[in-house]
Amino acid sequence: MPTSNTPDIQAVGERVEALLAQFASTSDPATAGRAEELVGLLVEFYGAGLARILELLDEQAVTPLLADKMVAGLLVLHDLHPQSTEERVLAALERVRPYLGSHAGDVEYLGLDPDGTVRLRLAGSCDGCPSSALTVKMAIEKGIEDVAPEVTKVEVEGVVSEPASPLTAGAVPEGATMLPLLQVSKQPEAPAATWVQVDGIEGLGQGQVVPMLIGDTAAVVCNVAGSLYAYADRCAACGSGLTGAELEGALLACPGCAQRYNVVRAGRGSSGSDQVAATRGTVHLDPLPLLAENGGVRIAVPAQAVS
Repeated sequence: MPTSNTPDIQAVGERVEALLAQFASTSDPATAGRAEELVGLLVEFYGAGLARILELLDEQAVTPLLADKMVAGLLVLHDLHPQSTEERVLAALERVRPYLGSHAGDVEYLGLDPDGTVRLRLAGSCDGCPSSALTVKMAIEKGIEDVAPEVTKVEVEGVVSEPASPLTAGAVPEGATMLPLLQVSKQPEAPAATWVQVDGIEGLGQGQVVPMLIGDTAAVVCNVAGSLYAYADRCAACGSGLTGAELEGALLACPGCAQRYNVVRAGRGSSGSDQVAATRGTVHLDPLPLLAENGGVRIAVPAQAVS
């Protein structure tokens, strides 16, 4: 089972890439060339070792290794993963489909281009909410990144455009592989959003709502019919926090103004009262991408909110 000090293969790859870029910019060409050659030899050496291990293991022994994110990433890096990129992408889409359903949407796989671009089509309205559609897109991208880091870009048709936000803009620089392949290039841009492992909420009871701080982002997480949903801790109608809000079925009521939101429908405003009816459908809670799998929960928040 992975431990808390298990290295992040993507972070390690980015660090190696950054160090090689430093050599290229500050050292003489011969030194930079030797540094790159050294990294190449190490990659080749450990790749040969991994290939030999796979030869010695039967299919039953290899299967649990493929479920480990770090091992799977190393196999992809060395072109040893027994499943094709397309097979892994399709498996990732199946895992995120329950989350897409909560946003009144679904996703159709259109193909994988030779340059590593995965093309998808987002079906459904996502309740007409641009932030909901982009939140769904982030969940799709993260699901694919986890199992197919060699993918260079994910293009999703049907996403409603909106101005760039701290959470949704530039999560993966266009044209950059999700897993660095040890090529000397400019240092990667910092991601706009960071996925954070959140402990202690996988057992949240039906109908419960808990406020929490994820990095520096105030959020609320709730459980409706066994599914978890996360939103920024701010009412879109009155601007107050949602601490103390209660769930009635799928409706979360703001304790400050009584505005209700359907958390199953991407936080869409909903009210049965004439007084607040004018706001229905015009206000949305700000959804935070949430992925629950393998007994854990991850939530995406703005990168600057994580120290």
